[in-house]
Amino acid sequence: MTVSVFSVPVFFVVFRESLETVVIVSVLLAFIKQSLGDSDIDATLRKKLFRQVIWGALSGLFVCLIIGGGLIGAFYGIGKDAWSNTEYYWEGSFAIVASIIITLMGAALLRVSKMKEKWTVKLRQHLEPSEDTRKRRWYASWLDFKIWGEKHFMFVLPFVTVLREGLEAVVFVAGVSFSTPATSIPLPVIIGLIAGLAAGYVIYKGGATSKLQFFLVISTCLLYLVAAGLFSRAVWYFQAQDWNNATGGDAAETGAGPGSYDIRQSVWHVNFGNPELNGGGGWGIFNAILGWQNSATYGSVISYNLYWLVVIVGFLAMRYVEVKGHLPFAPALRPYLAPVAAVKGHIANVKQRAIYKDREVALSD
Repeated sequence: MTVSVFSVPVFFVVFRESLETVVIVSVLLAFIKQSLGDSDIDATLRKKLFRQVIWGALSGLFVCLIIGGGLIGAFYGIGKDAWSNTEYYWEGSFAIVASIIITLMGAALLRVSKMKEKWTVKLRQHLEPSEDTRKRRWYASWLDFKIWGEKHFMFVLPFVTVLREGLEAVVFVAGVSFSTPATSIPLPVIIGLIAGLAAGYVIYKGGATSKLQFFLVISTCLLYLVAAGLFSRAVWYFQAQDWNNATGGDAAETGAGPGSYDIRQSVWHVNFGNPELNGGGGWGIFNAILGWQNSATYGSVISYNLYWLVVIVGFLAMRYVEVKGHLPFAPALRPYLAPVAAVKGHIANVKQRAIYKDREVALSD
């Protein structure tokens, strides 16, 4: 009797999930190395940003292992897979959050080459808050979440990405272990992780040694392809979960034929290339990077096109602001935006009063 030591579905799942994560992490690390100079101050800033990215990825991995371990423990303990009942809702929610973060970051990346010095100063300000910011006490803490987000923005994206992809990988590998010999799991997991890390290293080295503008354009295009796929997949996940609820089980387990999809919502369907079946193979990699689905729905197709429409309009608006100095129709809308300006002014005044009180306390001490 031959001992099974390599599960191909496990390899493809681990490689697929790790690939999407290392693409984003590698682009961030290469961007940090490219955008900062060689001075001592920039070297210190670079180390801080590197640590943010790495700690974000490691924290996401740690949290996903805790949650995944709890779900697996619940399965063994009470005989019920608590994750699979709402799996696609969770994955869809994480995908939307990651898509929004990547979209906002991509727009900022493209502007770096034009405002490199200004961008570097901005990074320093976010990572090295002023003495006034450090002295704020509890009565201004509700305003400090935005400051925390700006200071740790390189932490958030790797954290969300690793958490989302890691949960999917952990739960899938655990599910496979029920029908596959335990001896066939460790090797594909290790090789899948090594292959994903190798791909990320190639992307990082290529980005770190290429010209800045070329790297920014290529990496931003790659990030937006991933973000568009994530947004489309999020809508598909929500619809797939609704279909699973209607059929009373995981429709993906029935294969790629009739019964695996809701024909009422179908735009196209092919009986091959299912990224959710047995790890997906190469189609699973296309799903991770480009959002490929063998069974497209109205929601997934429309959301994909709407995403690109919003991105195009956003970049046109950014260009208009650079040329004209304001958004289209902004002068005509200014009277209607007065309440918004008033709220911003009130928040700024609250911050100033908080800083002033801190100074008074410091002087009295």
